[in-house]
Amino acid sequence: MAWFSTGRTNSQLIANLKSNGICHSDRVMRAMNAVDRAHYVLSREDAYEDSPQYIGHNATISAPHMHAYASEHLLPYLRPGAKVLDVGSGSGYLVAVLHRLVSPGGKVVGIEHIKELVDFSVENLKKDGLGAAVGNGEIVMIAGDGRLGCPYDAIHVGAAAPTVPDALLEQLASPGRMFIPVGTYMQYIEQIDKDAHGNIQRKKIMGVRYVPLTDREMQEQN
Repeated sequence: MAWFSTGRTNSQLIANLKSNGICHSDRVMRAMNAVDRAHYVLSREDAYEDSPQYIGHNATISAPHMHAYASEHLLPYLRPGAKVLDVGSGSGYLVAVLHRLVSPGGKVVGIEHIKELVDFSVENLKKDGLGAAVGNGEIVMIAGDGRLGCPYDAIHVGAAAPTVPDALLEQLASPGRMFIPVGTYMQYIEQIDKDAHGNIQRKKIMGVRYVPLTDREMQEQN
């Protein structure tokens, strides 16, 4: 039922995600209701469609149901004070949702190798009332490749990697959880858990179709 969650308003979109069994927790509902998707897309008239949308530079903002799935699966690790990494942060929408889930005291780092998209996301966050969080370091938007070194309680990846990058596994805290699309032609969302002793467990969640995780040069050429 994921693709049937389109609404006329942000609140209706989120209500439809709940009625279709995608949003389960009150925390995720509140966080997504607090972030207006219209600030993070190029076409405001299509903001509440439950579909991916083009945001420039051969990038898209994922469909709302995928952001809801990601938030629900990462939720046990999205406590106040947690540190979160969003790889391929695009327009900044999920960064805003994650910020709501780890506040107060948390930190969300969004990383995107297209600087123009980083600038776009910062402007979007400011339009959505999160300029102070960007200013005080609760939200950090970076142009780079995702190898930041800090252990993160939760990692979300917004593009498909052929295999799970070792650099991201190394940055996942113990314990911690990653939500990542993996594969080339056949892709699956994998939930990757690292326990307190550093042991890794992998679980396939669902089949998906994501754009590939790549570098700036390859993305601009596609």
